[in-house]
Amino acid sequence: MDAPQDRPLRTGWTTGACATAAVRAAVERLLGGQFPDPVTITLPKGERPSFPVIHRAEGPGWAEAGVEKDAGDDPDVTHGATVIARVTKGPPGVTFRAGEGVGIVTKPGLPIPPGEPAINPVPRQMIEAALAEAAVARDAALAFTVTVSIPGGAEIAARTWNPRLGIEGGLSILGTTGIVRPFSHAAWIASIHRGIDVARANGLAHVAAATGSTSEGAVRGLYPALPAIAYLDMGDFAGGMLKYLRTHPVPRLTLAGGIGKLTKLAQGAMDLHSRRSQVDFPALAALAEAPRIATANTALEALQIAGPPLAEAVAERAQAQVLSVLRRAPVSVEVIVVDRQGSIQARRGFA
Repeated sequence: MDAPQDRPLRTGWTTGACATAAVRAAVERLLGGQFPDPVTITLPKGERPSFPVIHRAEGPGWAEAGVEKDAGDDPDVTHGATVIARVTKGPPGVTFRAGEGVGIVTKPGLPIPPGEPAINPVPRQMIEAALAEAAVARDAALAFTVTVSIPGGAEIAARTWNPRLGIEGGLSILGTTGIVRPFSHAAWIASIHRGIDVARANGLAHVAAATGSTSEGAVRGLYPALPAIAYLDMGDFAGGMLKYLRTHPVPRLTLAGGIGKLTKLAQGAMDLHSRRSQVDFPALAALAEAPRIATANTALEALQIAGPPLAEAVAERAQAQVLSVLRRAPVSVEVIVVDRQGSIQARRGFA
């Protein structure tokens, strides 16, 4: 979803904000009022957005409302999904349940303990505050059960990190501010951190980080017994991962990627995206002792010119950079250079 270049990128709403709006609309009807449309909620920093209500249903002792997730100009896989909340009375307090398309936490290391619906702490607080506000306004007890659903959420979740994090059956209800900032990298890096937390909480001694699916596939071939929760979706965010591992160490780290991204890592870049770091070809030529590659157009062309010795030199230098960022953290590091077909071109470390 590309935004026109002549306007600012549009912010959107988290699944947590959408769930809160759906809850507020449902509880208003449950307590004797009408379904508000639009429905207004308060976000953690005091913003007061309003949401159109696109789904309404009710029955004996329950009411249900739904809103559409609008992620603004952020490429969010949940954009356009309908977030539905059913509210029933009792027991005392607020009880959360996972409906269709919302996952259940099955492994330790996440902010929510195993066995609970994957509704994160801040969305829970937002929902509880919305229920309390409605209850006070209508002189009702704070005693509700909230079931959050996202039709089609299980299929969407297959394209997220949830299966690796041990969240089964659907999506997570997320958000710390209620607002989605377009193309923000914070959510990706936070997911890497949560992946490390889950690996540590489950006692794993080895995690693997890859720049993409091809390099990850090569690691899976090397370590077929490594469980899914050991794989970190590092993407371009090497720095975000390594700085977290520095203070939350795992004994062994395998880092894999193509020649281009690992060359940038070897040259000290911690954000490997093409818009934010570039290969220094003269420096690469000096590293490989191959002057011809100083005028190469791409790292792949440089590899075609210099051959395996270049891949070996990049792996060695990248490993040194990783260890430098980790400082003295108790983490052994293996770096693997992979070609576009998934074949390993160089491997440095462990063995």
